[in-house]
Amino acid sequence: MGDKGDHREPPLSDYFDADLWQHLAPIRDLMRQTGVASVVIVPLVVEEETVGGLGLCVASSQVTTGPSTLSTEQVDLAWRVAGQVSGALARARLIKTQQRLTIAVEQAAESVLITDTRGAILYVNPAFERVTGYSSSEVIGRNPRLLKSGKHDSAFYRHLWQTITSDLVWTGRLVNRKKDGSLYTEDVTISPVHNQAGETVSYVAVKHDVSHEVQLEEQFRQSQKMEAMGRLAGGIAHDFNNLLTVIQVSAWLLQRQLRPEDPRWEYVQRIQETVERATNLIKQLLSFSRRQIIEPQTLSLNRVVGDLSRMLQRIIGEDVELATSLTPDLWPVRVDPSQMEQVIVNLAVNARDAMPDGGTVTIETANVVIDEAYAAYHVGARVGEHVLLAISDTGVGMDDQVREHIFEPFFTTKEGGQGTGLGLSTVFGIVNQNDGYIWVYSEIGKGTTFKIYFPRAEEAEPEAPERTLPLVEDGQGTETVLVVEDEAAVRDLLVRVLTAHGYQVLEAKDGPEALQVSGQHTDPIDLLLTDVVMPHMNGRELCERLRASRPEMEVLYMSGYTDNAIAQHGVLEPGTYLLPKPFSMEGLLHTIRRVLDARPA
Repeated sequence: MGDKGDHREPPLSDYFDADLWQHLAPIRDLMRQTGVASVVIVPLVVEEETVGGLGLCVASSQVTTGPSTLSTEQVDLAWRVAGQVSGALARARLIKTQQRLTIAVEQAAESVLITDTRGAILYVNPAFERVTGYSSSEVIGRNPRLLKSGKHDSAFYRHLWQTITSDLVWTGRLVNRKKDGSLYTEDVTISPVHNQAGETVSYVAVKHDVSHEVQLEEQFRQSQKMEAMGRLAGGIAHDFNNLLTVIQVSAWLLQRQLRPEDPRWEYVQRIQETVERATNLIKQLLSFSRRQIIEPQTLSLNRVVGDLSRMLQRIIGEDVELATSLTPDLWPVRVDPSQMEQVIVNLAVNARDAMPDGGTVTIETANVVIDEAYAAYHVGARVGEHVLLAISDTGVGMDDQVREHIFEPFFTTKEGGQGTGLGLSTVFGIVNQNDGYIWVYSEIGKGTTFKIYFPRAEEAEPEAPERTLPLVEDGQGTETVLVVEDEAAVRDLLVRVLTAHGYQVLEAKDGPEALQVSGQHTDPIDLLLTDVVMPHMNGRELCERLRASRPEMEVLYMSGYTDNAIAQHGVLEPGTYLLPKPFSMEGLLHTIRRVLDARPA
């Protein structure tokens, strides 16, 4: 820039395009104002990104002779200084990134564990400490095998190690053991870490505790399995009760033809005893499958426990102590009282069997409130106010494998011939049918506790009055009875027995035929004796159709299992009479007589 003899250099603007020259206008103005003759600006580059510039200026006052441009040495110096500044900026950025990464790992919800290439632990984050119970100082330098639970074989771990040492990522689920000995499940991803040369220098494991999810999945699968088995049990009970009814009625008719001294009398007695045992088994199946009709009442569980205490002591024996801890002012619940007695007796007997050398059975009641945290970990539990019924023993306890199956029908740890395996499954069904929730805790050698939660009743309603019917001495009668039963063998026996006892009997195999028989019969029909579950039309529908023209007709239902035709969710509708199958002939005749005699005069 400036004169060189007679030669004048071209204007500086000739070295730039018009747009760039325009953009440099502020810099040119600043150079004039500050007296800068020359300037060189070198970019500052961090990770291939220009983050700024380094400028080197020559003041006009320093230019006395010669050109005002910077020398090559000065420009090289600017580049060297810019390189050093860029390096410092890169290191500062790296430190900041590392700080962010450290904060993220330290505050992460997932456990992070880093080992060297031999497996020695180099680092664990606070989440690892919270989940495992081990502090960082307790595990640094040790091998992760300290978490081994024994739930995986050596081949499992060998495959894991071979995967990561082959420079591959391993992903899977591990069951590990905490410092306190308890087990937990976690989903794990283990990745190799490389240096700039591509060499593996460490391994990092990111682990997510899924124990809660696994527990809920298992509870849900168990619930689904129990529901499926319940439907199967209900279907079997329906058909089996019809068979038992035929056997029981036939045995009764046969016995009426024999004298006690007849050798065949003993065989008939044995048939009847066997039918009674089979009937009890079916009742347990129905309880388990929640297909037994119940009649709930508002009551206090303290009264149920108190009424049973003396009988329970006789059941569990002298070598077992019975202790009770009943909370005063216990909230009322709405349950079937007879079923509650069955639950308590079954659990007490189960507790006695778990203490062959004696021990203590403790029955407790309490008012509790189930919160969202508890409900989140227990499938079937509902948030709100509940009454707790807990039955504990000091017996042998159960391991996890046994505890998973205790509510399944016919599952038992007793020797052959010592139990049906239906006691706890019956308890499970009753609790569920009465809107309750049951949970069991047990450890080997430390006993077992069953905790049952029933929702608090909305208000302390008076107990439902029992339907009292007059007693009768025999089953004789002269009234007209319409028998409707789709099982031919059961229907034939009912007709024969009722006819033999003086009743005028009409019969039909199903609802449509019963309507036809009723339409052709001009005299009154005093009683409709009908099965509940039938093809074409159920017993409730038949009753409604017949009562439209015969409003004074009484109705007695027969059923081998509950049906929503006469019960809502297994609860018998008020004013409904039900004769559960199988039934004895004395029971049938007396029930018919009582229903008919209870009619208004």
